[in-house]
Amino acid sequence: MLVDDHPVFRMGLSILLEALPGVTVVAEAGTAEAAVAAVGAYGPDLAVVDLHLGDRLPSGIDAIRAMLRIRPGTAVLVLTMLDDDDSVFAAMRTGARGYLLKGAGPGEIERAVRAVANGEVILGPAVASRAVAYLTGLRSPGAAPVPLPELTVREREVLDLVARGLDNPAVSRRLVLSQKTVRNHVSNILAKLQAASRSEAVVRAREAGLGGA
Repeated sequence: MLVDDHPVFRMGLSILLEALPGVTVVAEAGTAEAAVAAVGAYGPDLAVVDLHLGDRLPSGIDAIRAMLRIRPGTAVLVLTMLDDDDSVFAAMRTGARGYLLKGAGPGEIERAVRAVANGEVILGPAVASRAVAYLTGLRSPGAAPVPLPELTVREREVLDLVARGLDNPAVSRRLVLSQKTVRNHVSNILAKLQAASRSEAVVRAREAGLGGA
């Protein structure tokens, strides 16, 4: 099943996959709601899902979560333009088995589709290097450890600004994020650091070298 809100891209992907031996596209969806309905109706073995399904919520992440709740046996391969840490790790935590960027070539897409359908986990080259850095806590071989590696890059950016004394509106303006997004990041930071308060998180941040201290 293909889940993407761009009909032309979806059509091209469908043509590519239908040409592969043993692959049949049984359904297509352009919205999260349609994807959830289709996974229940068609029971696909694999869903190729974009994370950016227009401007409306629920997002692709929410769609994956709902789809797997209905049919846990469906393997999910993310194929998207979004390459930030938050998107990558949110998708994998939600249950996706693969993550490719839309710049991937036909051969790479075929390998990913077959691997994910066979129960393997596969990441595109750029995404794989990001995941390795996250899991090892290193930016690159020989580099210094990343402070608070349990946080995503964006969460560290938010915490760094908070530790510098900025309030949520100021963080929002600096990072060009909505205040709701900043609040969500702060909440996630507190949970991941098991910090009881914003002040405790600031102390942890400064101990780790964030906040200019």
